[in-house]
Amino acid sequence: MIHMSSIIKRLVVLVFVLISANSFGQQDPQYTHYMYNTLSVNPAYAGQRETLSVVGLHRSQWVGIDGAPQTQSFSVHSPLRNERIGLGLNIVSDALGPVRETYLDANFSYTIPLNANDLKLSFGIKGGFHNLQSDWSLGVIRQVGDPTFADNLSTWSPTVGAGLYMHTRKWYLGFAIPNFLETEHYDDVQVSVGAERMHFYAIGGYVFNLSETLELKPAFLIKGVSGAPIIADVSANFWYKKNLTAGLAWRWDDSVSALVGFQVTPGMFIGYGYDLTNTGLNNYNSGTHEITLRFEIKRLGRILSPRFF
Repeated sequence: MIHMSSIIKRLVVLVFVLISANSFGQQDPQYTHYMYNTLSVNPAYAGQRETLSVVGLHRSQWVGIDGAPQTQSFSVHSPLRNERIGLGLNIVSDALGPVRETYLDANFSYTIPLNANDLKLSFGIKGGFHNLQSDWSLGVIRQVGDPTFADNLSTWSPTVGAGLYMHTRKWYLGFAIPNFLETEHYDDVQVSVGAERMHFYAIGGYVFNLSETLELKPAFLIKGVSGAPIIADVSANFWYKKNLTAGLAWRWDDSVSALVGFQVTPGMFIGYGYDLTNTGLNNYNSGTHEITLRFEIKRLGRILSPRFF
């Protein structure tokens, strides 16, 4: 006998899948660790850590709901020898119920020094591919009876984006559009089952020196797309002796988060985030878990110094 709470959980995720599959304002993946995963947001960030940087992220959202979002992200980027040019590769896999989206993008940045006080402006472009796949045999989707779900879907579409990133050693501001192309996906009877819409990202952060051993970094990310509410994230992390980070984050009308991170070695950082939903979904899930790993390699002739961003 199926427990009533299990039925409710399935109905909740079914509603979200239907909205996601048919919406003309479908949102890109979201991250609590956006401050460590900046290349996924802005191509102008490529090479800005001044060394070879490799970041992996896993996000399990709304744990306890069948078919809830699962996101994996992998990025690698580095400056070239002249340090004005940065190159990067970013791969993202985002699954929601029977629908999976995969992004593969190459990133290029060019940095211009603006003054002698380390102020720089970086321009970035990205290009790649987006894959949308569905397997409607999963879950209870087939029972809906909508012709939209009659056949599985597998489509590829190009992506082209750009961004700006202004920064010093103490602060940064960025704006990006990850994909200028608006692509619609149809099944054999021309019923729309998905649409890629232009997203807009604004990011920023500042590092305050509170003492010789303690720093504070407030940061924000604002994301907008036509047909969906604006998503705003605000966070504040303390950095102790450049080894331990701990803080809180808040996502507008969605969740609150606790974050912690360890600089295990100068070249290895591990971070964990826990989101607690403050919407009606909090009765049906036990929160969201996110883990980030970052590896960085010392460049010849340089000391690898841990940085906050």
